[in-house]
Amino acid sequence: MTLPLNVLFLCTGNSARSIMAESYLNHTGKGRFRAFSAGSAPKGEVNPLAIATLRANGIPASDPRSKSWDEFAAPAAPKMDVVVTVCSNAAGEACPLWPGAPIKAHWDFPDPHDATEFTGVFAAIRASVDRLTALPVVSLDPSALRRMIAEIGPH
Repeated sequence: MTLPLNVLFLCTGNSARSIMAESYLNHTGKGRFRAFSAGSAPKGEVNPLAIATLRANGIPASDPRSKSWDEFAAPAAPKMDVVVTVCSNAAGEACPLWPGAPIKAHWDFPDPHDATEFTGVFAAIRASVDRLTALPVVSLDPSALRRMIAEIGPH
């Protein structure tokens, strides 16, 4: 794998979990990872509690937007190395065919509903993303990397 690895986080609405994962990976994976997020049925707006949670944890939320996964299946889109679904609904949907046959994984985080739950969900996202950034992605063979990324999800 060559760096940076492009990682796409998918959730149905692309308004909270996938946005927090994208923002946190872009913050912590500088130079090694480049994160994106999208949804199968984007809500069109980012949940303000997601933004507040990121800011409370010192994570810049540089104007995130809720967008369709179709943007990343288009020929001109950045090639994804890793695609991670972060909710059960998105994992069960028929995803587009991603150019380049990226590694696919499912990390199931619960849907946060209030500020207290956002804090817990973000903590789980942070732990999973930290495990991803700790991997020696350049030195692993593709099958080992695929297996390790699949095993990262919340514990």
